Amino acid sequence: MRMKNPLQDSDLLLFRAAMAEVEPLRQDTVAPYRAQPPPLPRPRPAPPREPVRGLSEATLVTPEYLSYSQPGVQQRLLRELQAGRLAIGLELDLHGLTADYAQALLHEFLAACRLRRVRCARIIHGKGTRSPERQPVLKRKLNYWLRCYPEVLAFCSAPRHDGGTGALYVLLRNPVKAARADAAGADARRLLTDDPSLR
Repeated sequence: MRMKNPLQDSDLLLFRAAMAEVEPLRQDTVAPYRAQPPPLPRPRPAPPREPVRGLSEATLVTPEYLSYSQPGVQQRLLRELQAGRLAIGLELDLHGLTADYAQALLHEFLAACRLRRVRCARIIHGKGTRSPERQPVLKRKLNYWLRCYPEVLAFCSAPRHDGGTGALYVLLRNPVKAARADAAGADARRLLTDDPSLR
């Protein structure tokens, strides 16, 4: 390959002088073999959720800016979620999908979040400008669906630079704390069944 602007003799001499003491590396070894980690099994979709008592999709109001949190979630954590200061572990883009397909993908996505121990996720649902009657169908559905999952602690619309009202940040239950709570609950149940005085 020819250079567009060949080096001038003075530049070539300068380069050769700079490289005079350089010795080429001699290496006959091959990089060691590294075994690939086993693939993670694809998570099974969660079964359809039971509706939350007293919650109906028809009566749930979906404002422009979504914000929801379960009781007991710290206000500091909610402010960080709303400001986009929590690291996003996984992202799901539902933009332009049908409601049935989006719901199936949401089940799989939340199962993957549990498997990978994701604390915060982003779900893109779009603003609904191309849907019939120009209403945000998926946004309304997600406002209801996400409330039905106990592992969803909070969600809110993303800041403008991250999708604005066309995307959601979802705060998920801390997987380490959830595992500890499950283990403690199993221990308590085992103690109750082992103690003859409690039968």
